[in-house]
Amino acid sequence: MRVNTSRAPLAIAAGTAVMLAGAFVNLTAQAPAPPQGPGGGGRGGGRGGVAPALFAATDTNKDGAVGRDEFTGAFDKWFMDWDAAKAGTLSAAQITDGLNKVIAANAPAGAAPAGPPPDACGGRSANPRVACPADVDKMIAALPEKAIAKPAKPRKVLVLASTRGFVHSSIPLAARMMEEMGKKTGAWTATTTYDASDISAANLKQYDAVFLDSTTGCFLDDPADKAATDARRAALLDFIRSGKGIAAIHAASDSYHGASCGGGGGGLTGPGAATASALVAQGDKDADQKLSRAEFSAVTAAWFDRLDTDKSGKVAQADFGPRWASLTPPGGGRQNAAAGGAPPKPGGEPLWPEWNKIIGGYFKFHWLDPQLIVTKIDDPKSPLTQMFHGQSFEIRDETYTYNQESFSRDNVHVLTSIDYDKMSPEDKAKEPTQRTDHDYALSWIRREGKGRLFYEAHGHHERNYAITPFLEHVLAGVQYALGDLKADDAPSTKGTK
Repeated sequence: MRVNTSRAPLAIAAGTAVMLAGAFVNLTAQAPAPPQGPGGGGRGGGRGGVAPALFAATDTNKDGAVGRDEFTGAFDKWFMDWDAAKAGTLSAAQITDGLNKVIAANAPAGAAPAGPPPDACGGRSANPRVACPADVDKMIAALPEKAIAKPAKPRKVLVLASTRGFVHSSIPLAARMMEEMGKKTGAWTATTTYDASDISAANLKQYDAVFLDSTTGCFLDDPADKAATDARRAALLDFIRSGKGIAAIHAASDSYHGASCGGGGGGLTGPGAATASALVAQGDKDADQKLSRAEFSAVTAAWFDRLDTDKSGKVAQADFGPRWASLTPPGGGRQNAAAGGAPPKPGGEPLWPEWNKIIGGYFKFHWLDPQLIVTKIDDPKSPLTQMFHGQSFEIRDETYTYNQESFSRDNVHVLTSIDYDKMSPEDKAKEPTQRTDHDYALSWIRREGKGRLFYEAHGHHERNYAITPFLEHVLAGVQYALGDLKADDAPSTKGTK
């Protein structure tokens, strides 16, 4: 039975503290792990991914493996089908629309998860700006009872839910979390916006912190207005450096990296959006944000080469999903991959170096939800980790790892990280380009000028917003960003990388 930490006395005895920490471990361990069928994974919104449908669509002879001719032939046929106007090119929107139809037509039969009946929200996020009521109810029930620190004054937080890449179904739930947590604890009042133009010098004057709600891609940019882009970027930098705060969750670190802010996934929706964005980003050699038939063919051929790691000319169904995930990373696949087949630099290049340093690192790979992760407490003395009582815990989520050059303990104060020694060799091997230092931080804080940043890597799946210690950790992080919770934020290692 789960211990309701919100009912716990304000002064918790040591024995009770241990019991509460154990409750967190048990809660996450008891939650049934969503199943992954053969080839599960690939950027599908956390509910099994697009890989099974794309395998079914490209395995045209139904022999349980996809050959080179099958794979490239299927994509070539789709190009001709989707180019209805015979323009000779396809935009990301056209590719997204075509892939959405292919995926819908080839979704595996009987794909409903085993175990308890699905809740009323099913696949989540039918309206990407409205959280599932059942998820909201669970989140509200798990909210902390009171603030970690007394606010120095009434605080206001702007929740930014704008994306320019993959759109997480948990975005509206995280926004409600911020709104409801602020109300219940009295720590802040929150306003949510999906409009990046709200990041302006004038508008930000009224706020004490900005909460980046799984923002992806070049989330502030207006591709048609460089002046607006520059003004928004400057406003966010000035905001934190002047003494205010930024708190960020999950996909906020999947931003401003890759090859270019052009040709991304802004505005694309549906299960095919991430694949379409990756195709355009990796295949658009003339930078017109479209793919010619030659560009389309080149990048799909290169993709097969990356899927066919043993160079057998075929990819078995069991291998297809895990390998597919590496082709279409979050944020639209903005990588500096060559269409000729050269592997991309993990995570690509930094596209806004000032921001890349502030956020603390940028995405290069994720283990697929519901990967079990053992989390260790790197700073058990910090007020931001007191809810864990110094004990490691288990959590299931989509777990990010970071470009080797972008993340360093010389730049951030690490709070929690993956206990890599407790990860199985099989799970370690899923990451194609492991960090040489095996340093996989999950949450951290850092100073930027007079201001403060808090980042938490988990928060992909809605189930984690019903875990009280997780919510308490976010609460503490936001209060740190606001300046109400004092903590040691010196880099975990000294010096400059």
